Amino acid sequence: MKQKLSGREYTYVASMLFGMFFGAGNLIFPVHMGQMAGANVWPAVIGFCVTGVGLPLLGVAALGISRSGGLFELGSRVGKPYSMFFTCLLYLTIGPFFAIPRCATTSFTVGLEQVLPQGGSTRLYLLAFSAAFFAAALFFSLRPGKILVWVGKVLNPCFLLFLGILVVVAMLRPGAAVGAIVPEGAYASQPFFTGFLEGYNTMDALASLAFGIVVVQVIRGLGVTEPDAVAGSTVRAGIFSCLLMAAIYVAVTIVGVQSRGLFETSENGGIALAQIAQHYLGSAGLLILAATVTLACLKTSVGLITSCAETFTGLFPKGPTYRVWAVIFSLVSLLFANFGLSSIIGYSVPVLMFLYPLAITLIVLSLLGRFFAYDRAVFVWTTALTLVGALYDFAAALPAPLLAACRLDGVLAVLRETLPLAKLGLFWVLPALLGLVIGLVLHFVRGDRRIA
Repeated sequence: MKQKLSGREYTYVASMLFGMFFGAGNLIFPVHMGQMAGANVWPAVIGFCVTGVGLPLLGVAALGISRSGGLFELGSRVGKPYSMFFTCLLYLTIGPFFAIPRCATTSFTVGLEQVLPQGGSTRLYLLAFSAAFFAAALFFSLRPGKILVWVGKVLNPCFLLFLGILVVVAMLRPGAAVGAIVPEGAYASQPFFTGFLEGYNTMDALASLAFGIVVVQVIRGLGVTEPDAVAGSTVRAGIFSCLLMAAIYVAVTIVGVQSRGLFETSENGGIALAQIAQHYLGSAGLLILAATVTLACLKTSVGLITSCAETFTGLFPKGPTYRVWAVIFSLVSLLFANFGLSSIIGYSVPVLMFLYPLAITLIVLSLLGRFFAYDRAVFVWTTALTLVGALYDFAAALPAPLLAACRLDGVLAVLRETLPLAKLGLFWVLPALLGLVIGLVLHFVRGDRRIA
């Protein structure tokens, strides 16, 4: 039995992992974090890499170690109704509600918006652009052919080459020294934990649960079938892609810090990236960046629409066909894209604050499940109490006007000062640990009970 991949096979899997995880959010959030973090950039970027690099790798490994056939099967260790809820919400989040619309709005913000007349109707331009964007995405989603392979092999290397040029030029001619930039907002007092939560925005840990089975199947298809060997090969192959991703995060974040000597802190990372590209490489550089980002985001959108449509077709076999789901998801994405990039980012934060704790505990339990025989009691208790904490973190992250309208702002302000770790956005950690302890006690008291 084959125990590990060859060097060429490791490179192949690592390249595929990188292509799966690296999208629009992987650029716009680090550069904006850099502008905000200033002199506190290093603890911030370390926190960002924990959730933006480490968790996705662990998510893929969890699917390999637990021998699960996908996210629904993994979540079924808690219960099938919960797994249906969690799977649907996760795919909708990394699909038509947030990630797919973000692809279109990022393309527009980085590209077309920067060359449009300043007095024009930005909303009308965004509507026209997003309509064309999703018409193309739907076209390729219904006729995928070799578009993903072609774009992945040609576009990604070109994009990385251009990005590398931009980063090198920006670092050689910095707008300001890193130590001279005063941190803003929460980065002034809690840079690590703020960066940790900022890593949620990449959605890569969620994507790892949704798409990790693809990586596991590829490794098994290459002849590695023993679960420990599959997990080990996944981790080893992922090290290269994760190191590359982490290196890009660090470089782009530093460029974001240095840009504060040239610009004010931007509303979002898309605007910052466009400003930096135009300053260092002129209009031509901005157009090249816009073209590569748009095509890269189009490729990502095609992959997400395809994955979501296939998943919902499988979850609801008596429901709409694949083609109908693809049309529905494209239209919903078009609708949400027209809220604008900053609005999409703002409204996604509460949902991510709710989903990430559930995803993290599911990953950890799946990785360590052999030590408690994957006992359902451990999964149920940990998830149930994590859910309580996640609901609070969700409510606390809602936009201030909405909290005020619901008359929750006063109550949540008191709880924020009272509950442990609530100020850091990590209140869920203690309920999760309590649930884990209760589940383990029940398991060892009652003896070895495996899930059905």
